[in-house]
Amino acid sequence: MADRQLTVSRPTRSSAPALGSIVLHAVVILGALAMLFPFFWTFITSISPGAGFSIEPRLWPENPSFEAYATLFTERPFARVVGNSLLLAVITTVVQLFTSATAAYAFSRLPFRGRGVVFAVYLATMMIPLQVLIVPLFVQVKNLGLINTYLGALLPTFASAFGICLLRQAINQVPRELDEAATLDGAGHGRIFWQIIVPNIRPALATLTIFAFMGSWNSFLWPLIVLRSPELQTLPIALAGLQGQYTTAWDVVMAGSVVSVLPILAIYLFAQKYVIQGVASSGIK
Repeated sequence: MADRQLTVSRPTRSSAPALGSIVLHAVVILGALAMLFPFFWTFITSISPGAGFSIEPRLWPENPSFEAYATLFTERPFARVVGNSLLLAVITTVVQLFTSATAAYAFSRLPFRGRGVVFAVYLATMMIPLQVLIVPLFVQVKNLGLINTYLGALLPTFASAFGICLLRQAINQVPRELDEAATLDGAGHGRIFWQIIVPNIRPALATLTIFAFMGSWNSFLWPLIVLRSPELQTLPIALAGLQGQYTTAWDVVMAGSVVSVLPILAIYLFAQKYVIQGVASSGIK
């Protein structure tokens, strides 16, 4: 009997997953380009001397020049303005991180009567818009004699209901067994907070850092009311002042916009690294 040769055909991979991956990557790339195009247009306009507003964007300037940036920092006190915004944003971020983290630890780990009610009332303040609070805040700051001072601009930003809610949820994810083990070793609340809680909520702290810095950096209404001296102005107020009543130097305005974006980009890239490290090194399942 002749031996029969059996040929086994290997299954060929379907091209559907590869095609789906290509389509997905193409959609992501197109979405990224659509999001980055306004920033690209802003930069191109900033290096286009004498650029005017046009519905059709310029993809490349005819005679590129950084004259608008020189005008921004020589003819206007823009360096002082950037320094003011940076100072307020850094102080606001640092204080919000401390107050939000400590308050969140109290709401999450310290049992006291009415804890849920107090947290709910504090959380309800997030539903009150800033415009409603402007008048009472202004009266309080005026009675304290803090009008036209950095402290007057900073005081309402030292506490954040959003930050407390965000960090409280992160602390709730930390196993309480770690607290109990540290307590058996003689650790108090301060040591538990700094050595156990804070290292395990680094992603949430990095997220709050971004939101707090952006909120202070882009704040317009409250600094406009409190800070009256030109030397105390912040960046959003100075950018609004670059637009004239009849004519506007759009290249200078766009140069100011580019300068205002750079610190936000830097703080985002810095915090993003710590978010990734915190998630990768966390032992919480």
